[in-house]
Amino acid sequence: MPSGKVDKPVIQDNRDGTVSVKYEPKEEGIHELVVKYNGEPVQGSPFKFHVDSITSGYVTAYGPGLTHGITGEPCNFTISTKGASAAGLTMAVEGPSKVDINYHDNKDGTVAVQYLPTAPGEYHISVRFGDKHIKGSPYVAKVTGEGRKRNQISVGSCSEVTMPGVITDDDLRALNASIQAPSGLEEPCFLKRMPTNNIGISFTPREIGEHMVSVKRMGKHIPNSPFKVTVMEREVGDAKKVKVSGVGLKEGKTHAENIFSVDTRNAGYGGLSVSIEGPSKAEIQCTDKDDGTLNISYKPTEPGYYIVNLKFADHHVEGSPFTVKVTGEGSNRKREKIQRERDAVPVTEIGSKCKLTFKMPGITSFDLAARVTSPSNVTEDAEIQEVEDGLYSVHFIPKELGVHTVSVRYKDMHIPGSPFQFTVGPLHDFGSHLVKAGGSGLERGVVGLPCEFNVWTREAGGGSLAISVEGPSKAEIEFKDRKDGSCDVSYKVTEPGEYRVGLKFNDRHIPDSPFKVYISPDAGDAHKLEVQQFPEGNIQADAPYQFMVRKNGAKGELDAKIVAPSGTDDDCFIQAIDAEMYSIRFYPRENGIHAIHVKFNGVHIPGSPFRIKVGKDVADPAAVSASGSGLETVKTGHKADFIINTCNAGVGTLSVTIDGPSKVAMDCTEVEEGYKVRYTPLLPGDHYVSVKYNNMHIVGSPFRVSCEGDKLADVGSQETSTVVVDTVAKFSKGGKNAGIHMPTFKSDATQVTSKGMGLKKAFIGKQNTFTVNATDAGNNILYVGMYGPKGPCEEFTIKHTGRNNYNVSYSVRDRGQYILIVKWGDENIPGSPFQIDV
Repeated sequence: MPSGKVDKPVIQDNRDGTVSVKYEPKEEGIHELVVKYNGEPVQGSPFKFHVDSITSGYVTAYGPGLTHGITGEPCNFTISTKGASAAGLTMAVEGPSKVDINYHDNKDGTVAVQYLPTAPGEYHISVRFGDKHIKGSPYVAKVTGEGRKRNQISVGSCSEVTMPGVITDDDLRALNASIQAPSGLEEPCFLKRMPTNNIGISFTPREIGEHMVSVKRMGKHIPNSPFKVTVMEREVGDAKKVKVSGVGLKEGKTHAENIFSVDTRNAGYGGLSVSIEGPSKAEIQCTDKDDGTLNISYKPTEPGYYIVNLKFADHHVEGSPFTVKVTGEGSNRKREKIQRERDAVPVTEIGSKCKLTFKMPGITSFDLAARVTSPSNVTEDAEIQEVEDGLYSVHFIPKELGVHTVSVRYKDMHIPGSPFQFTVGPLHDFGSHLVKAGGSGLERGVVGLPCEFNVWTREAGGGSLAISVEGPSKAEIEFKDRKDGSCDVSYKVTEPGEYRVGLKFNDRHIPDSPFKVYISPDAGDAHKLEVQQFPEGNIQADAPYQFMVRKNGAKGELDAKIVAPSGTDDDCFIQAIDAEMYSIRFYPRENGIHAIHVKFNGVHIPGSPFRIKVGKDVADPAAVSASGSGLETVKTGHKADFIINTCNAGVGTLSVTIDGPSKVAMDCTEVEEGYKVRYTPLLPGDHYVSVKYNNMHIVGSPFRVSCEGDKLADVGSQETSTVVVDTVAKFSKGGKNAGIHMPTFKSDATQVTSKGMGLKKAFIGKQNTFTVNATDAGNNILYVGMYGPKGPCEEFTIKHTGRNNYNVSYSVRDRGQYILIVKWGDENIPGSPFQIDV
């Protein structure tokens, strides 16, 4: 209540799946209604409402649309004028999307109001009567994007310009280009070989006038660069000149192709992007017609309101975003959701015990291994303990502050979710992009059996984690918190088919969510099959391998395929040896981690898909790091870049994706230590940069980059830009051993003391000794050497007696003057070099 007291409303069960809440207010002002189910707040709780006294005046407003709503669904509320004329009313709704307001005078002293929000966020609703806000106005309504699905496609059209002078450089990959517009906006652009054998560039013109194109090789201009290119008015992409028509932008039908056409013939050069958001993920198709116009069709599977964003050259076309009402039968997908509050984990200190837990049922702990790499690049093995059946924890004690990398491997392959980021000391960032999830339940499952996966929220701080499962049947979701920033989730469904598992943290999808999971029918006989003689050890590409499958009396069809790291799949060759045994032969063609799917009557057999590592030099995402100003803060219209270091990470597929408020032009070029990515953001706001190596996020990915500056494009829905490169092996300088990272020593040689007769004079044929004490000199390596009239001395022994104290003894053969050098790291200790008479 406004006074801070707590009051209990009456709850009545209506016995039809609904509950009525009744409340008789005793105070005037803002009330907060908290609704919890099984101890968890329901969506939208706490609800705020304003209570008025009868005497305070005429006009009041009430209804759900003043407190909460869902994007794409109409929000309703009622204004009661108690007999005053409705003519003096004015209403406004302001928020993240433009909103149409409809109202209807019910002629009984009330007015029904409806508005349709098309983007999630906070909406401010003001109701005025005769220029004065009514009591409680402006109201704040929270609109969530619950259950909304998005799909987008992009169709590019670029201006192409041929460069003067023949550039016969065959290796286009070594060159990179950028174009600067008259206003100073600089963007990467793309080079291509033209039919004349010259090199051409393609770019999206945004301004009229003289542009400068710089073409560089390894950071240096090539001859004649920078080039001048003049852009005419008719070439600049102009969204206002795009014509759209078709009934598909007004209304649509489910399970049918709804068509509209787009004519960009008079609008210059630019990319067209189409995104459709609504209750289902509508399939979008685009076909070119002969006359230069495009037909775009979309096929939704659920009825409701859809929002269609049409942008050309990063600006909305006339009328966009369009709101389309789709009618028809739904696909009868069921949705189940749970929400749990997650507390932030206490800050970890140096020297304290750190642990990371994960659940992986049905494996032998013997094949698990974990390593931890500290911020200064020291890698150590970590201990793995089995806490209970199938639940494991990794333990290590950090020696420095900052972001550590924890790699957990099973049979030499990263487990789902690995490599993990683990921050020692305060967290540098927080939010949904730092949540990780992994486990078989996000890949596949069987009807009636629990599908399990892990969620790690430790790095993301505190917040609410929502887990939803949507598909042909309602899911039972179970959630177990392990109180260390990780939890395990399991769900069970009763019908086979395709499900989507959505994971949101503070109302934002975590990376790679929603996950598509195929649930196969009841296992039937498939569980009887067993695999024998599965290949172990060193497996090479382009060679055949085989293993056996024993049927154990099961009846049915066996089929098998192998899926390569690049995503291509290939059939395996199956041969019956006798009634019980089959041999399955496969032929991997790439290096990296392959999955072999073995199914019986369409159902995975136990252990399938089998993961297998091909080749020695397999790409390791834990060895890849990314750094640079382009991952910190960037400005709109300015080129940003960062370096991805792939030294000693093998060969693999590197993909970089930027999710942000607008498309960005980006490119990726090879540099000595790996690859350099350049991009130019056009809109302020958070951009999320994902760097994946062989389909696994590297540590820290996705990176959140905040962008400041002016808006250089129209705001629409989130847009995605991607670039993919097949990497070549990189080694840091110094050949093969460069893979050994020297520890970062912090030491001071002036603090080293030494004493003993052996530092002044020595005797032939005797052990001459002295001691070195470096207890207060930090950490480093002790180097000792001695040189005499005829070369080095006979023998040296150095014994470490603990806490950086050393006993040194040596023996010499020749008389004369010797030089003794004692160094702590690269620096001489006080007194060194010593002169010694023998």
